[in-house]
Amino acid sequence: MSDSTVTEPGGREEVAVPRTDTGEGRRIPLGRLRRPRRPRLWFEILLIAVSYWTYSLIRNAVPEQRGAALRNADWLWRVEHGLGVGVEQSVNHAVNSVTWLIIGMNYYYATLHFVITLGVLVWLYRWHPGRYAATRLVLFATTGVALVGYYLFPLAPPRLMRGGHFVDTVTVHHTWGSMASGDLKHMSNQYAAMPSMHIGWSLWCGLTVFALASVPWARVLGLLYPAATLVVIVATANHFWLDAVGGVLCLTFGFAVARLWYGSLPHALPRLVPSRAPAPAQALSS
Repeated sequence: MSDSTVTEPGGREEVAVPRTDTGEGRRIPLGRLRRPRRPRLWFEILLIAVSYWTYSLIRNAVPEQRGAALRNADWLWRVEHGLGVGVEQSVNHAVNSVTWLIIGMNYYYATLHFVITLGVLVWLYRWHPGRYAATRLVLFATTGVALVGYYLFPLAPPRLMRGGHFVDTVTVHHTWGSMASGDLKHMSNQYAAMPSMHIGWSLWCGLTVFALASVPWARVLGLLYPAATLVVIVATANHFWLDAVGGVLCLTFGFAVARLWYGSLPHALPRLVPSRAPAPAQALSS
């Protein structure tokens, strides 16, 4: 048995996961799958592309159930008022009165959701290969369980509520700010608002950067990103506050799945892993 070590730029060695080179270990592929290993670029590109295509296909295949979605929106709105947090309409109208700000938020809502998530994945792949697979599993499990929410609890966003008096900021300002508004509304299920994956994904990005970045300002930006996203999804009338809570619960599930599979949270795994396993003779001689 030997421990694989990797020397980092500063000369400090970081120990990867112990590897047992026995016949029994070689007979259990599941054990190898649960060890941190260096990701392969072609496989990751294919996996992410196919996974997002599948997610979009299933999400948009969920019956829109307009009547149930509107009833659920009315119920959720009453619950929020009962809890004293039903301030989405005030935020929506206040931000909408500042044209440059709401237009910026429309484009934020449409683009950063994808750009920053992919950027964090690339950063993990390049600088934290040992933690990449586990952190990616968190993202995939979070997104997968969200599909269950879309099916079980169809929900209209505030901008589509009957008598809600919300402003659909994309329609009013003629910006491309949402796949569920304007000319693009037929390409996306408009009643899949619970949970909010804008929150689930942005919080995944923020916590990942906060846990792994070595630069203090990057860690601060990591925490600010999901906070800003929360303001944006409410100001643009695309989500209720409680949709964000649903996104947080999905992310919690994602971390639980990664913890069970790898036996550790992603940030606690080794940052670097060997590029390839040593030959059996080398392992035994060490």
